[in-house]
Formats: sequence, structure tokens, C-alpha cells
Amino acid sequence: MQFVMLVRVDPDATPTADESDPNAWVDVHVPRLGKRLEGNGLRDVETATTVRVRDGRTLVADGPFAEYKELIAGYDLIEAESIDRAVEIAALHPVARFGSIEVREVWPF
Repeated sequence: MQFVMLVRVDPDATPTADESDPNAWVDVHVPRLGKRLEGNGLRDVETATTVRVRDGRTLVADGPFAEYKELIAGYDLIEAESIDRAVEIAALHPVARFGSIEVREVWPF
């Protein structure tokens, strides 16, 4: 099964160097519990563009459409045998200690 992990952080958070470095998580924890297929951080929210189509018109706005307490700072695409295993992997992610990790199963179409 594939899962997307959305890495969410409070823009005012001040993590330690260990908390903001995912290398140990990538190198040690994920291979033990599943497989990481891809992952990256995202550029600052100021570089975001939101696209919506309403009544046949394309609406484009700078940044996220709504105000958020936490912003999506990155993502990881993993393979795990179950949602429970994916949650276990997410709990070991360093950002889980000061932000949150949203885990969602990929729904191929």
C-alpha cells in the first residue's frame, strides 16, 4: 500500500537541528518499517499559487486560499503494509515532535 505523508509545521515553530533533519528517519527508521519512494520539502508559502475553477472561470490567487495555523512544509511517499505501519513510520518522523504528519492512503485512479 502507498501512503502520502503531509508534513505540517507551524510557521512560528523553532525546531532544534535534530528535529529539522530527517536524515536519520530516512536512513534508519523507514527501511526498517517500510519503503520511502519519494519525498521533498516545499518552498515557502509565499511562492504558492492557488487555482480554482468556478462557473467556467479560472481563479488564481497568490499563496494558500485560506489562512492556516500549520502549513504543508513537505511530503513523503511511502510504501507500508498497513495504515498502522504507516502511522508508526510517521510517528518516528522528526517533525512529528513539533508539527504534525498527516497520513493518507494513495487512491490510484
